[in-house]
Amino acid sequence: MFSESLLAWFDKNQRTLPWRTSPPNPYHTWLSEIMLQQTTVVTVIPYFQAFLRRWPTLSALAAASLDEILVAWQGLGYYSRARNLHKCAQHLSQAFPETEAELVKLPGIGPYTAAAIASIAFEQKAAAVDGNVVRVLSRYFALPQVAPHQDVKKELLRLLPTRRFGDFTQSLMELGALVCRPKSPTCLLCPLRDTCQAYAQGNVEAFPVKPPKKKLPTRYTTAFVMRRDDGAVFLRKRPSKGLLAGMIEVPTTPWGEENPPRQGVPVRHTFTHFHLEVDVLSPPYEDQEEGFWVHPKDFKAYALPTLTKKILKSTFSLPEEGK
Repeated sequence: MFSESLLAWFDKNQRTLPWRTSPPNPYHTWLSEIMLQQTTVVTVIPYFQAFLRRWPTLSALAAASLDEILVAWQGLGYYSRARNLHKCAQHLSQAFPETEAELVKLPGIGPYTAAAIASIAFEQKAAAVDGNVVRVLSRYFALPQVAPHQDVKKELLRLLPTRRFGDFTQSLMELGALVCRPKSPTCLLCPLRDTCQAYAQGNVEAFPVKPPKKKLPTRYTTAFVMRRDDGAVFLRKRPSKGLLAGMIEVPTTPWGEENPPRQGVPVRHTFTHFHLEVDVLSPPYEDQEEGFWVHPKDFKAYALPTLTKKILKSTFSLPEEGK
């Protein structure tokens, strides 16, 4: 009954999304799943459409440079996804493997993404467990403790239908996004309400049980925004490995744990594992060995992460996006 009820609900309530095509396009499925990692559907749609206009096929994307992809990715964050997208496209060039076991070997494709692509694009029987699925099943079974993905996957494998594997994967995600939301779930609209244990207990929002939040450490740095008389700004490229690899930045001191004396109000930015406070200085410009000068009107041609944009905006007004 679980899968039948869910699929019937999905047939009536699924959203029209640009990557949902009939038949499924593996390239579209892969691209959307990578973009949707830790990013909302509303944010992803215009990026997905822009990527397809520029690189309509897997082979076209494989021929793109990393810098081109990083520039097009600006604003989506978590730039390791873009670098892995580039690696994966070059590795494949023409076609995707169809099985979960082969897909998970590719750059940037973990267990969830492999299962999602296998089921949605190739109708393989696979259990795709993301945050939405953990939330839905934790509530449905009223799991009493923090549920590891592997435990949820075991429960999900028992619930898989005998057909329509791709629709089933998408229906669980859709239910989590539209009905079984983290806050204020609309349980009266849920097709699983009658057999949901958390609903029966009257404490749906108590699930999933979450571990206590860890306090993030803070690191500190000083950034130097140097401008020539013609308005050009000195920029440099970050190393090809590590945080924000290959992205463009203004020069900074090493990011450390010691909080130095501040010259003004710092720029603050939060990464996954730490906060960063940036003291921004605007020293007189001078020739530098490693880097290049760029006028603000040309920033759109470079992969500027959000941190760099915040630092630049703290000293002068940037041109509007797309201008």
